[in-house]
Amino acid sequence: MLITVFTLLGGLVLLVIGGELLVRGSVRVAEKLGVSPLLIGLTLVGFGTSTPELVTSVEASLIGSPGIAIGNIVGSNTANILLILGASAIIFPLAVTSSALLRDGSFVIICALAFTLVGYTVGLTLPIGLLFIAALISYMVYAYMQERNTTTVAAQGHTAAYDRGKAFEEVEPAFAAHTPEAGGGVLSWALPILGAIGGLAVIILGGKLLVDAAVDLARTLGMSETVIGLTIVAIGTSMPELITSVVAAIRKQTDIAVGNILGSNIYNVLGIGGVTALIAPTGFPAEIVSFDNWVMVGASVLLFAFALNGKISRAEGAIMVAAWAAYIGWLISQA
Repeated sequence: MLITVFTLLGGLVLLVIGGELLVRGSVRVAEKLGVSPLLIGLTLVGFGTSTPELVTSVEASLIGSPGIAIGNIVGSNTANILLILGASAIIFPLAVTSSALLRDGSFVIICALAFTLVGYTVGLTLPIGLLFIAALISYMVYAYMQERNTTTVAAQGHTAAYDRGKAFEEVEPAFAAHTPEAGGGVLSWALPILGAIGGLAVIILGGKLLVDAAVDLARTLGMSETVIGLTIVAIGTSMPELITSVVAAIRKQTDIAVGNILGSNIYNVLGIGGVTALIAPTGFPAEIVSFDNWVMVGASVLLFAFALNGKISRAEGAIMVAAWAAYIGWLISQA
């Protein structure tokens, strides 16, 4: 039991370390190739920071553990809103611009509903994976065009995709794009490339350790893999989002705190769900289809409702955290 817990924690640590190495290395390579900081933030930083969750869901799906694979996505999205945004609002009330809420908040609800519909019907199949990835690419192209239009940004605020990349830059300066040094020999190219490759290898190892430990823990405790996926695995892979949004709230950068979570939830459904469907198609556990998917949808709608007046207050944040705690308590009681 103790060995399993340490293995699980070790897997989480490796996922975080590997994710940082992957993003650092890929960002440096992109800078050297002359890729714009905006595009780097929207793609490499935005999607790269979701790689630990991606690898975890793919690994779980490959070994035939859909409860962990799907539970990781659904549980992460639910925790992102109720726990992380709720805690951030308690620290400092979160201001939300109406235009950004209508644009990104609505899309988060649409993604949650689409994921729920997929669960009721065909599951994560190859065609669904292609559809999800196409939708994510379309969203990123839209975000890129929006961000390039300074007039639109001034009127409607930054997109969630931009805020997600910016959140990690604010918390970890090493993620921030900078002007690369002129010249440089083979070593200046080799180090970031090796760092990115090494980071990916560490992520894969961490994902395997985490999933294997989660399966063992479920068997040891007599709990379903689905509950483990919705709770321990989902919360663990959401820790980077927790750190970045809480730090943003402490710094009173509320737009980044909110945008980080909205962007994460979009990436989770379309990116992680899409790639998982392409690599290892899987069905949805019955309990997630009938209940947990709807909790994710409900959390998305609750966020939208609370933010309609332009702010998520401390009291509303406390309600969100309490709702998450009640949900986790219910899951454990049913295990």
